[in-house]
Amino acid sequence: MRHLRGRRSPGGNRLAPHPVYPVMIRTAVPADAPTVVALHRRARATYYPDGFPEGDTSELWEERWAQAIVRPRAHVLLCVRDGAVVGLASFRRPDEAPRGTVKLFQFHTDPAHWRRGVGTELHAACVEQWRADGVREAVLDVHRDNQRAQAFYAARGWTAAGGVDTHRELRLTLPRE
Repeated sequence: MRHLRGRRSPGGNRLAPHPVYPVMIRTAVPADAPTVVALHRRARATYYPDGFPEGDTSELWEERWAQAIVRPRAHVLLCVRDGAVVGLASFRRPDEAPRGTVKLFQFHTDPAHWRRGVGTELHAACVEQWRADGVREAVLDVHRDNQRAQAFYAARGWTAAGGVDTHRELRLTLPRE
């Protein structure tokens, strides 16, 4: 179990100290899919004020998450506090990406647990795994209206790398240790 204190982002920026918030990071298992879908929907609802896009159903997402959890060479990490899943991250190397690159496909914190260090701890676990996997660069797409997420990533060293329609692409270069 990790306890949060002030730390630096992979880009070297000083992050604000958070109160101690004991969490456990673990790998998702197939039985977690319904819990993951519920958290995913709660988090996404915060930046889709007019409702989810057409065809965006829990059944569709449960199937997608079940596949992501068992996909070879992919990672789905869960952040757990007091037995409840309060954060999740899903990443892998896209087929077309160069070696040493990973894409963070999903990263969500339960809105009821915002500003309590969950995202910081989960992000640190992702970076730790990326370093263990030899990753030098991470990319992600963030919804253009999700200002909270964009500020979170910027504070951890992510920089703009382009964008398409509804999303902005961000990039994180992991420093050599």
